[in-house]
Amino acid sequence: MGSFIADLKNNYQRGNISIQFIYINVGIFVLTSLVSVIWVLFNWGVPAWLKCFQLPAWLPLFVKQPWSLFTYMFLHAGVLHLLFNMLWLYWFGQMFLSVYSARHFRGLYLLGGICGGLLYMLAYNVFPYFNQYIYGAILLGASASVLAIVVATAVRMPEYRVNFMFIGAVRLKYVALFVVLLDLLFITSNNGGGHIAHLGGALAGWWFASSLQQGRDVTKWINNCLDWLSGGFKMKKASKKPKMKVNKGGKAQDYDYNARKKQQSEEIDRILDKLKKSGYSSLTEEEKKRLFDASKK
Repeated sequence: MGSFIADLKNNYQRGNISIQFIYINVGIFVLTSLVSVIWVLFNWGVPAWLKCFQLPAWLPLFVKQPWSLFTYMFLHAGVLHLLFNMLWLYWFGQMFLSVYSARHFRGLYLLGGICGGLLYMLAYNVFPYFNQYIYGAILLGASASVLAIVVATAVRMPEYRVNFMFIGAVRLKYVALFVVLLDLLFITSNNGGGHIAHLGGALAGWWFASSLQQGRDVTKWINNCLDWLSGGFKMKKASKKPKMKVNKGGKAQDYDYNARKKQQSEEIDRILDKLKKSGYSSLTEEEKKRLFDASKK
């Protein structure tokens, strides 16, 4: 048992950010499911405290549990619900990380979930159609976060082709458009709240990718908050610059360093242009490795 846990820990640490988020989602699902089984075995019913982490549509109840806007995106209603979300998170997470950074992934996952949750509550409290459901409606699942990852990737490399069984290669922009249209068509279905949250996540993905192209990172505040929390609520102090030590040949070394940095930057720009025009499959193994290494910096 100890070696199994050690293996899980090592795999989590070695995995990229998308793998780590999959581990977190699966771990929370297993934990909550085991707790629910124990409660039922003792005839205690379904643990009422679990509902505190699900996002309610009724605003007076949400005011009592505002943290649910963040916790709901790590909960799932069943094995299939978890499986499909994690498969999409894995597939599109790898593509996302080939053109964006791990910090962007972390921030957008949360931003997509937040936007999805807010649009869900807004719709249930604005449209009369949902009045009969609002008091008992709850939201859970990572779908809004996943759709944010999908749409942001599609905005960055719309011509990239994704292979589907029985269909063949489909451009990424059409995959994202098809998913968004499906959610629009099924807003009034039994899972209307989930489809509305998907649309909120998709809007977050488009907002993030479009803003980043203009030089603005809308996930920066989320990552700063997470850094602050992980740092033990301490404000980050400005680090003092080390004193420059001048040696003979220092200017030549600086020139060589800057030249190398410029060459590396130009190489990455060339690879990104090739990726945008011809797709990920057109890259050589060396180009894929360089792009992956650059995305982790």
